[in-house]
Amino acid sequence: MHKIPVTVITGFLGAGKTTLLRHLLQNNQGKRIAVLVNEFGEVGIDGDLLRSCQICDEEDNPNDNIVELTNGCLCCTVQEEFYPTMQELLKRRDKIDNLVIETSGLALPKPLVQAFRWPAIRNSATVDGVVTVVDAKALAEGTMVGDLEALEAQRQADPNLEHETPLEELFEDQLGCADLVLLTKTDLVDSANLEQVTNYLKSELPSGVKIVSCSGGAINPDILLGFNAAVEDNLDSRHSHHDHEAEHDHDDDINSIELICDRAFEPKALTAKLQKLVQEEEIYRIKGFVDVPDKSMRLVLQGVGNRFDTFYDRLWFKEEARQTRLVFIGRNLTNESISIIYE
Repeated sequence: MHKIPVTVITGFLGAGKTTLLRHLLQNNQGKRIAVLVNEFGEVGIDGDLLRSCQICDEEDNPNDNIVELTNGCLCCTVQEEFYPTMQELLKRRDKIDNLVIETSGLALPKPLVQAFRWPAIRNSATVDGVVTVVDAKALAEGTMVGDLEALEAQRQADPNLEHETPLEELFEDQLGCADLVLLTKTDLVDSANLEQVTNYLKSELPSGVKIVSCSGGAINPDILLGFNAAVEDNLDSRHSHHDHEAEHDHDDDINSIELICDRAFEPKALTAKLQKLVQEEEIYRIKGFVDVPDKSMRLVLQGVGNRFDTFYDRLWFKEEARQTRLVFIGRNLTNESISIIYE
């Protein structure tokens, strides 16, 4: 039987990976696409969003097409959870045309790809390509990598000095493993900053890796699928800061806090509280579902930095509890540190 082509979607929190997946599933061109979603936190927000796309046939169980890992970073859990999950998916490979893996925003792509060298996997699946999603606005503002000009000046002045933070190293690892970079939210960046961001990415990317602008996740599936790169066979050419380490450590201070409450919130009032909260705490991402008073539909909330987006995605199901469920991802977060939203 053929090997399942696997596309790895990597990128920072809020870059637009899930939006990209939603569009891919809704415009699958008849391809049978299985999705493995890796969540950071206990509430599977992204997986629930993907299931709401309703792309499965009526006789199919959406949970069979979308697999969700909830115990952290894929690159740290390949043995504990990724391996058995892949084994189950490979049993159904005659029904799968493509497998797409969305990594968490804190996952290193290269260790995940290395797992496809395991004999039990490599005979049945191959990494077709690695797609790195980059938030143009965040990068222009230095949210993840700091001041672009200052960073480049430091590297030019003394390339032997260690100027990178762990997040900057991770970003470089994501770029170093990429077969394609999707640049999102370009409509929020002026032409001068966009040019600066694009030039910076070109200087960091391996030769031949293209940068493609993507708005609202809308991109032709033919661009995402079909690289035929067999990435697991040429990993040595893809630079990583962790190439010579037996194992890697993420920043142990980064954690997630889950909030589930039987309470409804007015969207504007809640957003105001959350904007105040991100000024007081080091929070990288807020995402989840909100129960809005007198509304029959569920509100999806996603926040990156000071930017918050909301939209109603579907009606509340009769059998489900109308709860507000949010996941906060940041540094040294506690239940007490997010208690402001109850005030």
